[in-house]
Amino acid sequence: MKKILLTGATGYIGKRMISVITEQGYKVVCCSRDVSRFSKPAGIDDNLIEVIEVDFLKEETLKNIPNDISGAYYLMHSMSANGDYEESEKICAQNFVSAIEKTECEHIIYLSGLVNQKELSKHLNSRFNVEKILIESKIPTTVLRAGIIIGSGSASFEIIRDLVEKLPIMITPKWLTTKCQPIGIANVLDFLIFTLFKKETYRKSFDIGCDDVLTYKEILLGFAKIRGLKRTIITLPVMTPKLSSYWLYFITSTTYSLASSLVGSMKIEVVCNKESLSEIKKITGIQPFSYKQALERTMAKIQANEISSSWKDSFVSSRNDSSLKEFIEVPHFGCFKDIRSEKYDDREKCLDRVFGLGGSNGWYGQKLWKIRGYMDVLVGGPGLRRGRTHPLQLHEGDALDFWRVLYASREEGKLILIAEMKLPGEAWLMFKLYRGKLWQKAVFRPKGLWGRLYWFSVLPFHGLIFKGMVRKLAARH
Repeated sequence: MKKILLTGATGYIGKRMISVITEQGYKVVCCSRDVSRFSKPAGIDDNLIEVIEVDFLKEETLKNIPNDISGAYYLMHSMSANGDYEESEKICAQNFVSAIEKTECEHIIYLSGLVNQKELSKHLNSRFNVEKILIESKIPTTVLRAGIIIGSGSASFEIIRDLVEKLPIMITPKWLTTKCQPIGIANVLDFLIFTLFKKETYRKSFDIGCDDVLTYKEILLGFAKIRGLKRTIITLPVMTPKLSSYWLYFITSTTYSLASSLVGSMKIEVVCNKESLSEIKKITGIQPFSYKQALERTMAKIQANEISSSWKDSFVSSRNDSSLKEFIEVPHFGCFKDIRSEKYDDREKCLDRVFGLGGSNGWYGQKLWKIRGYMDVLVGGPGLRRGRTHPLQLHEGDALDFWRVLYASREEGKLILIAEMKLPGEAWLMFKLYRGKLWQKAVFRPKGLWGRLYWFSVLPFHGLIFKGMVRKLAARH
């Protein structure tokens, strides 16, 4: 059985590729910078998946890559808070090539961005530089270039969704008249898997997209039509890239750094080369869905709660790039704590309430949580805008509003969250069902004097928030 190395396995595309690769009869070797964040998709045989801890910025971890690799997917991108992500992406690509050339790998596939203009944004230029590094390696590489990806959980789609559903009238930047060529997530996955080991694609780049060439304004109005919403869009020529980035940040669930990178790309036309698109369609036999069909499929998935991955669960939306493992043990010393417990009525119902916290389900004491969320957004935090990927299920590494899931086990009756809101310190929230009671522990490790002042300033609200929350979660009214 051939082994396929999958980088970016906890990312939006990578997470979905796991089942796609195994369905083709391959064993997938998933690379993750932090194995504690990795959760195996349901329904996959344990014999068909292997997880290794590799950070391509740290050469000492490359030894974990098995030698008997037959193919590899390079699905790593770094539009994070790191201002020098171009250099980081270059180093990652070089280290990847150095490591993969020592294996038995026959083919590399890289998912890049459309780069059909001489002037490229910082984000697209970085991806193009990665292309060159991979293409020049000793191993045959195929590059697939995509623009906006339409799929539940993709950053582009969630921005479109946020804008249309929140704003009846939009005063928008002039880049909404820029043309682009979207593609549905299902078609992206098809192209990725059906180009693997196809020799006619070796050492070549291909543009992938649907047949619709649309402006971003048409993209938004098309979504509004599918949703049955009447929307008015007015474009202004005076919005600078910085103002545009803030506009996206405050209205949508994206981070400012990601909004800034996306705005840089949205100013540039991203349309497929017709010959390139025709060639890859002929090789693979894939005819991409129209934009309307891609939207309809995506909305059907959302309504059925079948969102298998989201960009919000990757480190791009995270508090930092450090491993979550160092936070998994909630500290005791030098911390302030708020510990409460209540007898629960029914274990499974109580677990449903605990594991259903956040997102559209809300938080108990919702008004105060909302105020805290608005305050967080104003100082550059995620606020409550990220929501949750699934309304009922939680996995390690998932984003949950301005928290991130550190540990989640219904069997143990235990959930640990770490705060990603802007704080003068670090905060944890833990729930545990034990001996007929629901235990709720809030822990804050202050950083300096400001951290201690912050704790005492919010202390009066803890009785309102935490006391009411544990009672409602335990169903003790």
